[in-house]
Amino acid sequence: MSKLNCNGVDIYYEVHGKGPVLLLAHGFSATCDMWRGQIEALSRNHTLVVWDMRGHGRSDYPEDPAAYSETSTVSDMAILLDQVGAERAIVGGLSLGGYMSLAFYRAHPERVRALLIIDTGPGFRKDEAREAWNKRALNIAALYEREGLAALQSASRERATGRHRSAEGLVRAARGMLTQRDARVIESLPKIKVPSLIIVGANDTPFLAASDYMTAKIPGACKVIIPAAGHVVNIDQPKAFIEAVQPFLDLY
Repeated sequence: MSKLNCNGVDIYYEVHGKGPVLLLAHGFSATCDMWRGQIEALSRNHTLVVWDMRGHGRSDYPEDPAAYSETSTVSDMAILLDQVGAERAIVGGLSLGGYMSLAFYRAHPERVRALLIIDTGPGFRKDEAREAWNKRALNIAALYEREGLAALQSASRERATGRHRSAEGLVRAARGMLTQRDARVIESLPKIKVPSLIIVGANDTPFLAASDYMTAKIPGACKVIIPAAGHVVNIDQPKAFIEAVQPFLDLY
């Protein structure tokens, strides 16, 4: 349990186990605690690195809105890999964490051994769809700005159990990291050249079509649908999640 300075922002991270590195990112307004139930299994044969994104949990909450972006998040991931001495790693995450993993591959393909993309969308090719997503993200920011951390009490379990010092970082992260600026990530999918596993909950209706799309566009990608699971498959169905993920990870 440590903090690492990433371009002036302290990022909280944990390292568990030994073996090939697995860098795993949480979803928006969650923290690395959402992986707590899987740490033992995932670190059995790998060095598992989990972390809190800027504006979340035990990481810093910079006041400058410009400090929150896809670019800064990808940079944080690269610095974390440098810190643990990993030239290459299995990179993955859930929801926003999965999207940032795709963005990381686009920026640093040479550093990725495999991708683990969980309950995630790859962005939008059409401006109208992206604008609709961004409107929802800005509405979320306004909700946290209005209600503070109390807004998390009615959220999904990984969000409701996340520990944040204040809602200010989440507001800035929603505006700067959850919103999207272009179609670069979704357009990069056919260029992915590493093994990729797409996991989605059967009840995660908003992300089923996105998972189908990524499976079709990423060469050689495999998809697993977890029954009786929603947007957070590792919490909804922890045993089924590990059974789906472990054989894939053990190959790399």
